[in-house]
Amino acid sequence: MKVAVLGASGRAGSEIVQELARRGHEVRAIARHPGSVPAGVTAVAGDASDAGALAGLIAGSDAVISALHHDIPASTILAALREAGVPRLLVTGGAGSLQVADGTRLIDTPDFPEEWRAFAQKGVAFLQDLRAETQIDWTFFSPAALIFEGPRTGVFRLGTDRLVVNDKGDSSISFADFAIAMVDELEQHRHPRARFTAAY
Repeated sequence: MKVAVLGASGRAGSEIVQELARRGHEVRAIARHPGSVPAGVTAVAGDASDAGALAGLIAGSDAVISALHHDIPASTILAALREAGVPRLLVTGGAGSLQVADGTRLIDTPDFPEEWRAFAQKGVAFLQDLRAETQIDWTFFSPAALIFEGPRTGVFRLGTDRLVVNDKGDSSISFADFAIAMVDELEQHRHPRARFTAAY
């Protein structure tokens, strides 16, 4: 597939770019600092906050994968996809809106770190905006509660709206395995207009 990746020089974005390239996809890696994009793909300087400019960068793509922080609203990115005629958007989401065992959102639990709350709330709002979208085929991929630099194992469990935890109650995944799950979703299309998650 022809895939445009937004935020391609970040930790999640760079792993996604590498995973796409490893599987033979044609990658356009869009970043504010394209010199930091992994080698072997087409790196392009771009700012996703301008929907019109972004539309020009993603035109001709089969899908867009966003690994951006949620400072840029969903409406801007969706507008760019509509203008460019790109039918599909996959988003690196946040874990804050996932539910814990009693149905409470992670962001609303007593132990949720206060310093992460404002950032997590942007992810919650982004997902809400996506759920109102009917034209673009979107998928929101919430990571585990902890996403870290670690090995590429290819072994993890998937979920939908509930936080995936191990038998100790921990929820984690490496950026490399997160990228595998993201590209699996691109290829297998299991969660159209839905959210999913993955953890060990």
